[in-house]
Amino acid sequence: MIDIGDGLRLRAVEAGAGPLVLMIHGFPGLAYSWRHQMQPIAEAGWRAVAIDCLGYGGSDRPLDPALYAADRMQAWLLALLDHYGAERAVIVGQDFGAQYAWNLAVRAPERVRGLVTTIPYDYDLAGRALLGGAERRPRDAPPEPAMASPDRRPTERYAAMAAEHFVHFHYFQTVGPADRELGGALADYLRRSFHALSADGDLWAWKGLPSEGAGYLDALPAAPPLPWPWLSEGEFARFVAGYDHPDPMRRMIGGLNSYRTADANWELGRAWADHDVTVPTLFLYGSADPSFGFFPDWEVRMRARVPGLTGIVTIEGAGHLVQQEKPEAFNAALLDFLGRLR
Repeated sequence: MIDIGDGLRLRAVEAGAGPLVLMIHGFPGLAYSWRHQMQPIAEAGWRAVAIDCLGYGGSDRPLDPALYAADRMQAWLLALLDHYGAERAVIVGQDFGAQYAWNLAVRAPERVRGLVTTIPYDYDLAGRALLGGAERRPRDAPPEPAMASPDRRPTERYAAMAAEHFVHFHYFQTVGPADRELGGALADYLRRSFHALSADGDLWAWKGLPSEGAGYLDALPAAPPLPWPWLSEGEFARFVAGYDHPDPMRRMIGGLNSYRTADANWELGRAWADHDVTVPTLFLYGSADPSFGFFPDWEVRMRARVPGLTGIVTIEGAGHLVQQEKPEAFNAALLDFLGRLR
């Protein structure tokens, strides 16, 4: 348990000794999401550290969404580096963890030795699709139903999406309904979400569901029984236990509050929207990641905005949870990148 300031603590798991490799999960995830990476990184001569992000697992779970905004998350991550005495670290991020990792590389590049991410730069929930800070549409134009854009705040765009069909970005903005729904069906939600995000799932089933009166469990197809090729019953039980909390409203608070910071993060990001990523960067993603339906022209844009890019590696047969679905291929690419940073 590590004190990160403001009376808050994060839980970290560690393996090995040497230069720091900090791994940051997304939603749904935990430090346990990196279970396949810990020992290989340690055996390669690095100090592997994976955290339960704020609001998850064994870390503190405050309710205030403001504590999850990008500036606070950056402060927490820098506090972690300071705790380990690391002037610089390799940062590895997946899903929301990729958002935090990209931000750190742009806003505090002197602390980032190298960067590994699985979601394109500036396409996160509060990004601008690598288009820079200048708005491109008239202010009186209706908001586009787009996840990332320099035009209009994220919640306005999510509402435009929700006018067409259910979308969880919009549903999660209101405190209460999603907290109660998902917190009250913990195992069912995690099972459905993991499968929908995997290479074998159907995340986009929500497009056939109207927003009115719908919850996220209505939008997520039922998942097949465990075990799956990449997730055992015992591993799944670890995730359920990690998310559980006596207060149901705190079971999913880390993930839900990360969605609720979208507008604040979009405003904070304005000052950095035209900054490129210059640190050595590996982009590593699953070929069947369903979230890439949100990322048109990502490769062309990212190659132009990430001059530090050393490679793009596609992991065949993996979805959004790439480091868990195909750990051998993921680890091979990661260790090769780490070796080139020595």
